[in-house]
Amino acid sequence: MSYTALYRKFRPDTFADVKGQDHIVTTLKNQLRTGRIGHAYLFTGTRGTGKTTVAKIFAKAVNCEHPAEDGPCGECSMCRAVSAGASMNVIEIDAASNNSVENIRGIVEEVSYSPAQGKYKVYIIDEVHMLSTGAFNALLKTLEEPPSYVIFILATTEVHKIPITILSRCQRYDFRRIPLDTVAARLRSVADAEGVPVEEKALRYIAKAADGSLRDALSLLDQCVAFHLGDELSYDKVLDVLGAVDTEVFSRLLRCVLEKNVLGCVELLEEIVMQGRELTQFVTDFTWYLRNLMLARASDSLEDVIDMSSDNLARLKEEAQLVQGDQIIRYIRIFSELSGKMRYDAQKRILVEIALIKLCRPQMETGQDSLLERIRQVEERVEQGAVLAPSVPAGAEQEALRAAKPPVPKAIPEDIRQVVQRWNAIVGSADNPMKWYLKSARLSLGGDNRLLVVFQDGVASDYFTQNPRNKEILEELITDFLGKEVEVQIQTVREQREFQENYVDLAQVIHMDIEEEEDM
Repeated sequence: MSYTALYRKFRPDTFADVKGQDHIVTTLKNQLRTGRIGHAYLFTGTRGTGKTTVAKIFAKAVNCEHPAEDGPCGECSMCRAVSAGASMNVIEIDAASNNSVENIRGIVEEVSYSPAQGKYKVYIIDEVHMLSTGAFNALLKTLEEPPSYVIFILATTEVHKIPITILSRCQRYDFRRIPLDTVAARLRSVADAEGVPVEEKALRYIAKAADGSLRDALSLLDQCVAFHLGDELSYDKVLDVLGAVDTEVFSRLLRCVLEKNVLGCVELLEEIVMQGRELTQFVTDFTWYLRNLMLARASDSLEDVIDMSSDNLARLKEEAQLVQGDQIIRYIRIFSELSGKMRYDAQKRILVEIALIKLCRPQMETGQDSLLERIRQVEERVEQGAVLAPSVPAGAEQEALRAAKPPVPKAIPEDIRQVVQRWNAIVGSADNPMKWYLKSARLSLGGDNRLLVVFQDGVASDYFTQNPRNKEILEELITDFLGKEVEVQIQTVREQREFQENYVDLAQVIHMDIEEEEDM
């Protein structure tokens, strides 16, 4: 016998088995008990919340020969026929592929014939919002005044696309997203019934990833069990199958962002990609992590709002004190915008890298929250003793630049001169990304006549200052070209003007010397 997917195998057969929709189940049971059955129902809500399942249970209940308190008995010939999809009284129609006027006219013609067996003919039209305008118009009159033995159940995930003339003729039932605890409990019962050992933490992560959809949760559980068949399904194994990231990584990423460590963020992303994690899921999970941080700053009583262990909650509260509330809101905005862009873009990794750089560099944006972040950085520099230069008129600024220009050294060591003259060749021999970063470098003289390589504050400077091995590789490149060792010193400036004020540009000086030699 072929394998049956878990969401089909454990589909509810009675109202008692329906989870998370008590407000709808209670109303329908009361209608059945009192005989106040409507002629048209509209079931709306997100995917996997039980719309079609409840419609089938209701269709069985109105035709059941021995109805019980929880709906159909499941034993009579009518119940078995509906469950097997062989009943002539319950007609399921997929409006996504049967959305023309002709399809609906066929239904209108069939309505005139009374059921050969049972009390009611029930038409379940799934994804009803896909019907064309003409099809809706063809259905309108019959939906308003159908024969007494006909019930229409319309199901949709996009109720806003349905004409108001249809909505006004139906009893509307909104299916809610199923709570995480309810989904996790259902997954536990299914796992026990299947004899599959699963960690509770793993089940709760699957339930969270399903986002309120019990069908999605069962499908994810089915996928994880199939991948690790015969083994206990642990939390780490679920992360591997779903391409998700452990929450400890989010803590490391947050600290890199707060330290403005762009290189650290990019390296951490590289680690995530090399582990085979799904970037879309990573962005979603990190956004939820930021949301939890925001709530942790706003309130102390979060046990019922944030689903995590007491140890993780305590760590989250500590991390929430490291970041300001408006910072978190800015981070959430950037990643929420990123989530929308990634859906349609093939270069997902590049988009994530850009977003991470934006988190570290608020000056890249002009929004109000970015401006607040930049002001906070200036205040921190002032508190640390940094002196901010006052603004001066344009003419005075040029005069000050000329006056403050550093003196040209009387003698430049020969090995430094050779490095400057052959700098383009040295850069060209480097591998990416070093080659790309070196193109923005400026050369000057440091203490003890050492070669000074100056970068403007950013990704390039982080590449050399945060990883000493990269500086060693640069020294090895220079050694290969000159045949002798040259000690390199890395320096960072905040803006180009700072380099002009405080350092000699060796490229210009040596270029001038060469021109004088040629003139001679």
